[in-house]
Formats: sequence, C-alpha cells, structure tokens
Amino acid sequence: MSLFPGFMVLFNFMKIGVIIFTALVVSLLPGLSISADVYSYGNDFTVIGWTGTYRVQGNESLIEIARKFDLGYNEIVDANPALDPFVPGTDALVLIPRSWILPDVEPRSGIVINIPEMRLYYFFQQGKAHVVRTFPIGIGDEGKDTPTGTFKVIQKIVNPVWHVPLSIQKERPEQPKIVPPGPENPLGTHALRLSLGDVLIHGTNRPFAVGRRVTHGCIRLYPEDIPRLYGMVPNGAKVIIVRQPVKVGVYGKSVYIEVHNDDYQKGFNYLSEAVRILTRKGLLNEVSTEKLYKAVQEKRGLPVEISPAMQENQGFPVETSPEEEENQDVPVEISPKEEEKQSFPVEIPLAEFEGSKNPEDS
Repeated sequence: MSLFPGFMVLFNFMKIGVIIFTALVVSLLPGLSISADVYSYGNDFTVIGWTGTYRVQGNESLIEIARKFDLGYNEIVDANPALDPFVPGTDALVLIPRSWILPDVEPRSGIVINIPEMRLYYFFQQGKAHVVRTFPIGIGDEGKDTPTGTFKVIQKIVNPVWHVPLSIQKERPEQPKIVPPGPENPLGTHALRLSLGDVLIHGTNRPFAVGRRVTHGCIRLYPEDIPRLYGMVPNGAKVIIVRQPVKVGVYGKSVYIEVHNDDYQKGFNYLSEAVRILTRKGLLNEVSTEKLYKAVQEKRGLPVEISPAMQENQGFPVETSPEEEENQDVPVEISPKEEEKQSFPVEIPLAEFEGSKNPEDS
C-alpha cells in the first residue's frame, strides 16, 4: 500500500484498547489534514480526506458508526450498499468514506453547502494556507427543500429559542408556539441565521436525522459539530448553497469523480453531466471510459479514481474493498478518538479501524 510521497510512517503496534501509531512527517501536501479535520487544498489537489474500513463492534448500527466518524446516514449507507443499516452484523467490515471532492465553486470562501451530498464545507485561510473544514448535514424534506443560492450569515445565536413557524403549527397543532432552550428544542445549542427567510444552520436534538431529508428547509448538524462551526464562522460570512450531484476533482495527475443520488432532479442524466464537467475542465481525454461508466452507475457517494490504468496514482488514499482490505499484510487500526488527536498531516491508509467510543444518540 503506497503512502503519500515525502512521508515516512513508523507504526508501533501496542494493542491496549486501540493500536497506537506514530508518524514522522517530513513534508506537507495538499489534501491532507493539517490539524483535526482541517484540510489544505490547491488547484491541482481538490480531493481531500481519507478512506478506510472499520469492524463493527457488538450491536452497532451504521447510524452509530456514521456519527462516530462524523458522517451522515446517506454517506455510510451509499458507501456500504450490501450492509443492513440497522443490523450490519458483529465484525462486519464497514467502508468509512471520509474523503471528498471539493464543490465546484469559485472563489472558495465562506460556507458552501452541496445539497445532494448533504455536506457543508467551510473555506478559510490559516496563515497563508487555503484550508477547508467539512461537516455532514440534514436538509429539507421533499416539498420543503432547502433553497439554493447565495446568502450570508446575519445572526449568530447561542441557546436559540424556537419560534415555531406557522406551517409547522398547522401540521402539529399540539406543538407549543415557543420552545425554550433545552433537550426538547430541535435547534440545539447554536444557530446561524441566514439572509433567507426562516432558514437556519443549527444543531439538533435528533442526531439520527443528519444525512437525511427531514427538515422544513433548515440545515442541521450533529450536536458536537454545531459549536465548532459556530466558533469559526463570523457574522456576515458568505453562504453558497448549490446542487452538484456530480463532482470532478484531481489529485496531482489523477482524476476522480464523486456521484450522489439526487432525488430532487427526476430523470437527471448523470453521465451527461459528468462528461460536461470533464470537458469543461479539459479532463475528458484523461479518463477511462469504463471506470467513468462504472462510477456513474454505482453512485457510491465517494471519490473514485477514473484515470486510465497506466496513469500513475498520486498517492491519495482511495477506496479499497473490504475483501481487498482483509488481504493487507499489515492492517493498521485506529479509533476515531485517536485519529482526532493527530495534529500532523499524515495519510490514514486504507485500513481497518477499531473504535471504543459509543456515540450518544439523544
């Protein structure tokens, strides 16, 4: 298994709950985490993150595992179509799709939300580096769709009071018109009000809804994610909401595509959209037609390399199937908690992860 060029990784295997590893970093490349969940990027490096596998512990569901790795329900289900989301089975190997192609928005600054993938990106500068942080989200249900367009944050609220919209009062006559802060408040602990009617980016008291279309148009984050986003985003920040079911990115000379189901656009031609994007980016002649067709057909919701076979892979940690993963000579295991502690830019190989943290599901 290849690592990013310029890195030498030393693994010390000490099985005390989790396997601990240390890494010696000798250079920094775009697409790698430069601190916990913050990724650098550039024009030739628009694919970020890592992809690995995780072995189910006990009676865990994919919903619990998704939250453990800060993924939405849609992401983990699309990446693991053969597994039952509620009863995947003890010791089952789960693909963890923590890699993404950046949305096609220029300039990249402020908040960008891509509706089909149900994910929020926050672009900012850290020193001279252009960096991004990303979070899974829940969005508007059918008929109550989260609108697209360009907006801005006009108010930041801690412990928001929920003034129940008239539309919801009509649906639920028993619902109080005002819900104070607390465990019964669906807005959670923090909220960002947009210049878009009653639309908020907020937390939730129902974390299982992240990665689903269940809101009345608002954007909801996990309870543990909303304070992080709130602390980073200034009042007045730009917010761009787009609908991009097909994304194309590059890592060095390798070309990747990421395809998401988009139920909103009935009859949408994913292949035509992929060809259009590849043509616009001047990459159509740099891809394998067979790989492109397969990626579009499967719609796995994670970056898939579509460069021709002779194209040298640039080292991005791309998908390996669970069957291939089990054949690796030296599996590397790490818990989500341990991964969050890493403060250096190091590739997390396609490997089996072992975690001990059970997420709260309030």
